[in-house]
Amino acid sequence: MSAPATTAALRVTGLTAGYGPVTALDGVDVAAEPGHITAVLGANGAGKTTLLRTVSGLVPARSGSVHAGDVDLTGAAPEKIARAGIAHVPEGRGVITELTVEENLRLGALLGKARGRADTAIDDVYTMFPPLAERRRRDAHTLSGGERQMLVIGRALACGPDVLLLDEPSLGLAPRVVSQIFELLRERVEGSRLAVLLVEQNARSALSVADVGVVLNLGRVVASAPAAELAADDALRHAYLGF
Repeated sequence: MSAPATTAALRVTGLTAGYGPVTALDGVDVAAEPGHITAVLGANGAGKTTLLRTVSGLVPARSGSVHAGDVDLTGAAPEKIARAGIAHVPEGRGVITELTVEENLRLGALLGKARGRADTAIDDVYTMFPPLAERRRRDAHTLSGGERQMLVIGRALACGPDVLLLDEPSLGLAPRVVSQIFELLRERVEGSRLAVLLVEQNARSALSVADVGVVLNLGRVVASAPAAELAADDALRHAYLGF
């Protein structure tokens, strides 16, 4: 299948996927542009996590396509997708607690496109998240919840990705910590080639940092627009976003 003509770092077209007889995604179209954050919003069961898992090859697509730039990754193995520049941070703060902060980051640098420039990639993470630089020699189990979330995001960024898939990064964190992480993410994306696809149940926070919002309901896209437009649409917010 040829790639669509696009400048998108990631383009999902007509994607359908599910689990057994259950269809979790039904013909979903989503794009993530370089230098932009695209927030994918919706209630529990809307298909948000399944979207990320299908893009990263953990759930097979039943139909549709996934392209990273002009590379067709539909049906590819997760390892190939990671090598192609897509890094996935799943829900939960899955650090390797027995390793130090720096060892976790070096592990990330081995898995993606930054293998030949690990030191530079890790220094970039420390610049983005100063608390990690201060704790680089500490075991990961000593970190707070917010610091662990910084570490899992930093480990994904140490891969040198073109596309970052983030699943519920605010889960279980205090609002102040969420705001800090989202602000740092916004700063990292602006003026860069990195595209972020952010799945988030905290729609208000996600729309505050996103450029574009996509709303899913029962596996289908019900709205896709600039984030500011979605935040200002009272009827849509009340119907699908809970605020």
